[in-house]
Amino acid sequence: MRKKAGKQQAHRGYQLNQSMPVDGWLLVPVLLLVAAGLVMVGSSSIAIAESHGVSTYHYLVRHIIYVILGVFLAATFRVIPVAFLKRISRPLMWVSALVLLLVFIPGIGRSVNGSARWISLGFVNFQVVEAVKIMVIIYMAGYLVRKADMVKIRFFDTLKPLLLAAMLTVILLAQPDMGSAAVITAIVGGMVWLAGAAWRHLFVLGALALPVFGYAAMEPYRLRRIVSFMNPWEDPFNSGFQLTQALIAVGRGEVFGVGLGASIQKLFYLPEAHTDFIFAVLAEEFGLVGVVFILTLFMLLVTRIMIIGLMAHRAERPFAGNVAYGIGLWIGLQALVSIGVNLGVLPTKGLTLPLISSGGSSVLMTFLALGIIFRIRYELDRDAPLKVTRVANKARAGR
Repeated sequence: MRKKAGKQQAHRGYQLNQSMPVDGWLLVPVLLLVAAGLVMVGSSSIAIAESHGVSTYHYLVRHIIYVILGVFLAATFRVIPVAFLKRISRPLMWVSALVLLLVFIPGIGRSVNGSARWISLGFVNFQVVEAVKIMVIIYMAGYLVRKADMVKIRFFDTLKPLLLAAMLTVILLAQPDMGSAAVITAIVGGMVWLAGAAWRHLFVLGALALPVFGYAAMEPYRLRRIVSFMNPWEDPFNSGFQLTQALIAVGRGEVFGVGLGASIQKLFYLPEAHTDFIFAVLAEEFGLVGVVFILTLFMLLVTRIMIIGLMAHRAERPFAGNVAYGIGLWIGLQALVSIGVNLGVLPTKGLTLPLISSGGSSVLMTFLALGIIFRIRYELDRDAPLKVTRVANKARAGR
């Protein structure tokens, strides 16, 4: 009899799981951004592929493969309980530091364009900082749960995670990768702020961080980027070349664009047209309409992720809420920086546009992060009836 009851309960649980639809407000912008990425990688990479002597659609096919692998990763993490991530969160900051150091080991690390940011996995190179962003978010989510009250009161508990972020920043600057260092620092600071840290503590820590990034910016090649950002037309064929070509692409797009595939700037004028500067090609081919469309999709995606984080906090799941906040900050900040660089609002940084740019490491880790968000949303829906039942039982018991 007990065995039969257990089967019935399991069947009801299966029916409950099957009846829970995927969050459409989350799924739709993801699908549209991925579709836009496939179209733009295909359009922007043809000339580059031909110049490298590979198949015309080499980069598009590779991007499709990474998207398929990313969907598999998202599906995998969709079934991994958030509680498991919480259990492994404590050592992840130190693990992330060790992973970043792998790029300096001969035979493992790979240098591309003078930057040591990749490790060799045999058949492909992997940019480790993309995985580190996820690790930092999960670590910070656990830390902020363990120090929930102290972070709001004690300066040291606010300082500690930022010191660990500073350790990662030093390693990243040695690679060098100032863009990712700034994004990770901003994610950590944003998560601490959302956890309720005192403004005076954050102000002091921000004042301490500025000299570090200011000193890093004094590197000759970084200083040239900053100077050229202020006036790229002063040296349009050298230090200001990337930005001027991006601005020309954006300007040519006007309101409705020149049409899909009709971009001129992607024909060897705009460097990294299918990765870092893919948004400029999109602006040229689809104009202001395309720019507004992509910005709207990112706004919907990030807003929905942050709402899911808020829902998790209200459901008394602070760890899940913190993870959602961190992922929302990551995707939002990286998209903001990438788009800002393409539009000439920010100095040139080597950051991909999430879900759109070609780049295997970024695609895989972004899908993994979205899989975690879908899992958080699933658990909120799954446990909602149980919470209602508990509240009702308490109400009946109090009568």
